Amino acid sequence: MNDDLASAGDFTSSNPLLDKIYQCVVWGVRGNYRSMPTDCPQRDERQGWLGDRAAESLGEMYIFDNRLLYSKWLQDIVDAQQENGSVPAVAPHFWTVYNDDVTWPSALLIIPHSLREQFGDDAPIARSYPAMVKWVDHMSTYITADGIQPRDKYGDWCMPPEDPKIIHSTDPARLTAGPLLGTTYFYYDLGLMKEYSALVNQSADAQRFNDLAQKLNFGLNAKYLNRQAGQYDNGTQTSSVLPLAFDMVPADQKARILANLVNSITNIYHNHIGTGLIGAAWLNRVLTDNGRVDLAYAMATNHDFPSWGYMVEHGATTVWELWNGDTADVQMNSGNHVMLVGDLVIWLYQDLAGIASDPAQPGFKNIVMKPMPTGDLTFVKASHRSPYGLIESEWHQDKTEFRWRITVPPNSTATVFVPASSPDKIKEGGRSLTNRPGVKLIRTEPGRVVYALDSGTYDFQASNG
Repeated sequence: MNDDLASAGDFTSSNPLLDKIYQCVVWGVRGNYRSMPTDCPQRDERQGWLGDRAAESLGEMYIFDNRLLYSKWLQDIVDAQQENGSVPAVAPHFWTVYNDDVTWPSALLIIPHSLREQFGDDAPIARSYPAMVKWVDHMSTYITADGIQPRDKYGDWCMPPEDPKIIHSTDPARLTAGPLLGTTYFYYDLGLMKEYSALVNQSADAQRFNDLAQKLNFGLNAKYLNRQAGQYDNGTQTSSVLPLAFDMVPADQKARILANLVNSITNIYHNHIGTGLIGAAWLNRVLTDNGRVDLAYAMATNHDFPSWGYMVEHGATTVWELWNGDTADVQMNSGNHVMLVGDLVIWLYQDLAGIASDPAQPGFKNIVMKPMPTGDLTFVKASHRSPYGLIESEWHQDKTEFRWRITVPPNSTATVFVPASSPDKIKEGGRSLTNRPGVKLIRTEPGRVVYALDSGTYDFQASNG
């Protein structure tokens, strides 16, 4: 039983395991819609935990037309806010859980951003802005003089433990410090608030949020950045992912922090994920944005523990609550929790398929299409029904050619990045792109030729020679 939400997208590829994982996500997400996004449908909990859905709400918006459901749930969160600005970890607050931590209540700010990006809907921002300001002002009272936001309750929840029989790791080397999580996430929140302030014409708010964000950025690097070791704090994957994702790393240290993340994945975790839901919400995109889409793909297609593929290989039809859900203490026994999906679905659509909304023209008014062929993939096919209509991206590649069929819906445009060394290597419909109506060459960059497209259907062929 679930809310009757229309399907908004589909994804398939040449990798059968990746497709099975995607279907596990679809079934799990669908089964957790009950006028609010719940954490699980099958046991006596079924609560709207904010941390679970902030982690991957954007990905869900590729799969289902859930704009009204998430707009409604956002109002549930606002309704549950206390007079002093405190926001609960569960909304509606059938369970009364007010911890004043940062990561879970950040859903109040993250959900409106997802709604704007996917649907071009600014109304939730305007409607919830007073509540968001109230929460940020309340949480700002906890910031220390040296620019650290220490409030954290759950840590990097459900990261892979060192013992397959336990639920939560007790190994200090695996645990990300709570104040590091609180400081990085609150910095990100303040950046969202700066953006929202401009949208609702509150320039004074924008300035104070910006000033406070800079204090946190300085505080994070002063306390946790170990320049000698090239890592933050104890060097967990999440301690690298969040500063990279939120652009908090000093320019001269970015390469070293990325190297620390890559070393953790490849040498410590042997090409496996080592984050809980907080780090997983950004991990694949951080790797891809920093030139390691191959590593993201390796983790996404693993068969052994800890991985989504391990769940599938052990009978999962929806995503588990724990990476070791088949062996851990049954105290946490859900076989249908979407919190560990993280940014996987976002990555499948935006990076593998190449369907992303342009932040400057949200709601897919302009579509940024930059597929990332990698690994053993020979084709990816995806579609998403945007507010303007159906977007399609289907690419095939072999040793000699990259073929890419694109549909740009009416009243939309697209910026497309065709994998090719130069324009003379590219044809559309078997013909030269010179003077092709609806196609304008923007620039050439390493390994890509960038075009602006009007609405329509296009068939690109790019020679690898």
